[in-house]
Amino acid sequence: MTFREKNNPLLLQLLLCTLLCAGFEAAALSYDYTASIECLEKPHKPQYGGGIIKNPELSHGLKGWSAFGNAKIEQRESGGNKFLVAHGRSQPYDSISQKVYLEENKFYTLSAWIQVSEGAAPVTAVFKTITGFKHAGAVVAESKCWSMLKGGLSPDASGLAELYFESKNTSVDIWVDSISLQPFTQEEWRSQRHQSIEKNHKTNVRIQAVDKQGKPLQNANISIEQKQLQFPFGCAINKNILTNTAYQNWFTSRFKVTAFEDEMKWYSTEASPGREDYSASDAMLQFAKNHNIAVRGHNIFWDDPQYQPGWVNSLSPSDLSKAADKRINSVTSRYKGQVIAWDVVNENLHFSFFESKLGQNASGVFFNRVHSLDGATTLFMNDYNTIEDSRDGKATPAMYLQKLRQISEFPGNQNLRIGIGLESHFSTPNIPYMRASIDTLGATGLPIWLTEVDVQSSPNQAQYLEQILREAHAHPKVQGIVVWAAWKPSGCYRMCLTDNNFKNLATGDVVDKLLHEWGSKRLEGKTDADGFFDTTLFHGDYEVKINRQAANTIFSMAQSFKVLPTNASQTISMLIKVSA
Repeated sequence: MTFREKNNPLLLQLLLCTLLCAGFEAAALSYDYTASIECLEKPHKPQYGGGIIKNPELSHGLKGWSAFGNAKIEQRESGGNKFLVAHGRSQPYDSISQKVYLEENKFYTLSAWIQVSEGAAPVTAVFKTITGFKHAGAVVAESKCWSMLKGGLSPDASGLAELYFESKNTSVDIWVDSISLQPFTQEEWRSQRHQSIEKNHKTNVRIQAVDKQGKPLQNANISIEQKQLQFPFGCAINKNILTNTAYQNWFTSRFKVTAFEDEMKWYSTEASPGREDYSASDAMLQFAKNHNIAVRGHNIFWDDPQYQPGWVNSLSPSDLSKAADKRINSVTSRYKGQVIAWDVVNENLHFSFFESKLGQNASGVFFNRVHSLDGATTLFMNDYNTIEDSRDGKATPAMYLQKLRQISEFPGNQNLRIGIGLESHFSTPNIPYMRASIDTLGATGLPIWLTEVDVQSSPNQAQYLEQILREAHAHPKVQGIVVWAAWKPSGCYRMCLTDNNFKNLATGDVVDKLLHEWGSKRLEGKTDADGFFDTTLFHGDYEVKINRQAANTIFSMAQSFKVLPTNASQTISMLIKVSA
C-alpha cells in the first residue's frame, strides 16, 4: 500500500549552505571585477601588477614608454606618486605609447588611471594593431584627480600592437599612471564565468529525509524539479501573441519576464492628440499576468526625434511640456504597481529631442515626475552601444554615468530607485570590453539589466548570442536579461528565435540550451546512509519528491522550497515537517 503525506509523516530537512562547490578550482588567475568611478587624489595600484605592461607604475622613468605622434612626454612626480605626461599635443592621438605583443583568441583586460591638465575631457585607450585601430575603453578624465579607465579587447590576429591614449581636446595634457594589460585564454575566461556563477547564482543544498521518529531514510529516491529560476531571463513580445496560440505556447513554456516591443510607447497609445488607446498594451499585460510573467514598462519617452507621435513635433515648448506631463500621468498611473521597471527615457545619450525643446534637465524632470507617481518601481535610463561598441564615444560607460549623475542630481531626485538599462544590440561582440564596461557601471551599486539583446544576422549569429548571454548571466552585477526577438509574420526587428511555425532557429536553440543549463532540468538521486542528498542549485523555486519502499510500505511525499542568495559566511537551515 502507498502512504501519502496526509497519513504518513516524514521530515524533510533542507540545509542550504553557501559554501562554494568544491572540485572546480581553476589554476587561472582570477578576474578582477572591481572598478572605480570616483576621481581620486592618488590612483590605485595597477590591476594584476600591470600584467604584460612594462613599468606599469611609471617608477622607472620612461622605460618601456615612448611618444606617440608629435607629443612630448616626461615623467613627473606629485606627493610621492610618479606618472607620465604627454604635452605639446596638436593631434588627438598625440600621447604616450607602449608596444605589446597581442595573441589572437586571447582576451585582454585593460585598466589605467588618467588625468588631464585642466577641466575635463574624454580620453580613449586605443591599440594600433596589424589589422587596424581598436578602441579598448574610455573615461572622462578630470584635472586635479585621477579617474580609472577600464576596458578590453580581443585581437583579430597575433602580432605587435601599440597602446596609446587619445583625446579630441588637444589643449589638454594627458597624464597616465597605473596601467595594466592582462591576457586570459578563452579557457581561463570560461573558468572565471563558472566561478562567478557558482558564487553569485548558486547555493549548495543538503536535503535530509527522516521518518517521523527522526530516523534517517537510507537509499530513498529523490527528485528535484525547478519551478522557476530566480534570475530574470525573458524575451520581448508584441500584440501578435494575443491571437496566435502557437506563439503563446512557445513563449509561456520558456519565459517569466517580458517587455512590449511597441505597444506601450507613446506613438502607439496616443497616435492623435487626446485620443488615447491602451487596448493592445492592456490586453498584453493581462496575458502576462495570466501566465505569471513580469513586465518591464517600455517606454515612457524616446529621445529620438523620428519616434515621436507625429503631432508632437510641431508643438511649442510650452505645449510639449504639457503633453509630456500628460503622457507621464497617463501611462504611469495606468500601470502603477503592474510593471517591474520603467524605461523612463530611451536613448538620451544619442538623441536630445526633449532636451532641445525643454532644456538640458528634461530627463531629470521626467524621472522626478514618474517617481512621484510610482515610487516603488525602479526607473531606468535605456541606451545602446555602452557595452556593444567601444567606438561610440557618445555612449561609453563614463558618458552613461555622467548622464545618470545629471539625472540623479536634479532637485528631488536624490532618493530615486534608478536602474541601468543596456539595450545590447550587438554586431560582433567584444567580450572583454563588454565585461569591463559592466564592471564600471556596476561600481554604482545600481541594478543592471540587458534590456534588448540581439545580434545582427551573420553566420556566427547564434554563436555570438550564446557568448553574450553567458557573459551577462555570469556577471555578478547583472540582475536580468531580456532578448529582443518579438515575433511577427514579417520577421523580427533584427533577430528571431523561431520560424513562422514556431520551430526553433539556431538562436532559439541557444536560448533553450541555456534555460536548461541554468537549472530547469530535473535532478534525481538517492539519499546516503544518513539520509542526506547533496547538490548545488541555481537560486529559484523548487519541488522535491522523496519516496522509499520498505517491505510492503512505500513512503512518499513532496514539498516546495526556495533557494535564495545568501552571504558566503552564512549557513541557513530549514526544517520542513510533513505530517498527518
